Amino acid sequence: MTDIRTLSPDDADELAALYEEYEWWADRDADGVRTALAETDVAVGVEIDGALVGAARVLTDYTYYANVFDVIVAADHRGDGVGETLVEAVADRPELRDVPGLSLLCRRGLVPFYESVGFELFDPEIEIPEGGTEELVRMTYEQSD
Repeated sequence: MTDIRTLSPDDADELAALYEEYEWWADRDADGVRTALAETDVAVGVEIDGALVGAARVLTDYTYYANVFDVIVAADHRGDGVGETLVEAVADRPELRDVPGLSLLCRRGLVPFYESVGFELFDPEIEIPEGGTEELVRMTYEQSD
């Protein structure tokens, strides 16, 4: 049986185990995941027969932005509709209904999946107040120790 549930810091061990299936999240341990869940605005999980098989976190201001992070599906459940169920569960959250849209970053190979569940590629060119258009650029800042 498939259930949707809100994730809390108490779910850190299960979520950390899901992260272990992905090499790029290998540095995530239960303590860090517990802290992240405590500071996450919306965290949703999909469980099948009591086991967590999918999760997503959303950071939002509940007005302008809602950014989806860490969409994850257990390897043995990929292709079973868990990802679609997960995205629908996030999009249906009542506290996110007034936000104009969800956004996320994903690997290029996942674009077809996200398009199939309602996401659209973001046009990186915007009109600027001074006239004309300008391309948006994503930037990151890495904290130094």
